[in-house]
Amino acid sequence: MMKEQLFQQFSIKNVRFKNRFVMAPMTRNFSQNGVPHLDAAEYYSMRARGGVGLIITEGVEISHPSSSGYSGCPNLISDESKRAWEKVITSVHKEDTKIFCQLWHVGGIRKPGMYPDPNVPGFTPSGIVKKGKKVAHEMSLDEIEEMIEVYANDAKICEDLGFDGIEIHGAHGYLVDQFFWEVTNQRTDNYGGSLEKRINFAKDIISSSKKSTSENFIVGIRFSQWKQQDYGAKIANNIDELDKFISELSKSDPDFFHTSMRRFWEPEFESSNLNLSACVKQLSKLPVIAVGSVGLDKDFIKLYQGDHEAKIGDFDKLFNTFENDSFDMIAIGRALLSDPNLIEKLENSNFKDMVPFDKRYVEKYV
Repeated sequence: MMKEQLFQQFSIKNVRFKNRFVMAPMTRNFSQNGVPHLDAAEYYSMRARGGVGLIITEGVEISHPSSSGYSGCPNLISDESKRAWEKVITSVHKEDTKIFCQLWHVGGIRKPGMYPDPNVPGFTPSGIVKKGKKVAHEMSLDEIEEMIEVYANDAKICEDLGFDGIEIHGAHGYLVDQFFWEVTNQRTDNYGGSLEKRINFAKDIISSSKKSTSENFIVGIRFSQWKQQDYGAKIANNIDELDKFISELSKSDPDFFHTSMRRFWEPEFESSNLNLSACVKQLSKLPVIAVGSVGLDKDFIKLYQGDHEAKIGDFDKLFNTFENDSFDMIAIGRALLSDPNLIEKLENSNFKDMVPFDKRYVEKYV
């Protein structure tokens, strides 16, 4: 019965999803000058037709000149970009699927000389990207306040375009996560120091974004323990610290948490067999989205180490984890790149026709 519930409707606030499956945000680098590719509407709507209940877009750079860290990523700045996003939203909604925009700032990942203005440095809480010396720009209080306003303004743009909600990218060592992590946040003001103060930047972004949008618009946040600079990093070293993190972040009234794990089936702490999403569900009354190599036999790190192919994973792990009340919705990434109809096949137990993932599905767009 629990397996069938994955394919039943679920709601966050007044927004209804046709099932509990989510297309995870995946950066693809096909958006020249910040404008989504001509095939973006078909790319997203294919996964909606294939059964996904919610799509979270690839990371969309917020409207600040320091937000970009990679070429070919979309934004919300130009009229052309906004029109392209409207086409995406319309095409996804036609399939009775909802769509959130993931708002993203790369922080200190940005390198000197990058688009759109090579003179703009990487913005960070303390100028630190990983353990060591300062290599980027340390934000002033005025710049922090300006950045919070940019997030809120972009949240309003997203609602006006027709998105059902936004997800603040607070994971993987990017700007918001750099405020969370004590290694990269060495500030001594209200945005650094204790864990509670390191959370204030994210809290202010969420609160301001909710104030700038209507009551039914969804505002949530994605976070991770691991960073691309340090896969063993942790914001919280134990369940008590995670409780403090979740309790403090909840004061800004987010509508959901999205827990990013490299492998969703692995325990988060040695003291428990619960994964990160299950821990958050126990600590929070909010809906929790989980993600982490669903449908594959290896995590995405292998892709960047030259191991380009993956086999279809053991879906019993997914069903058992859901049965143990470890998440409310489950996000799937690479497996949906290779097989847009994965959810439909999963519902019908059509495992033999599922398409395994390999690198070529990253390199082609649709």
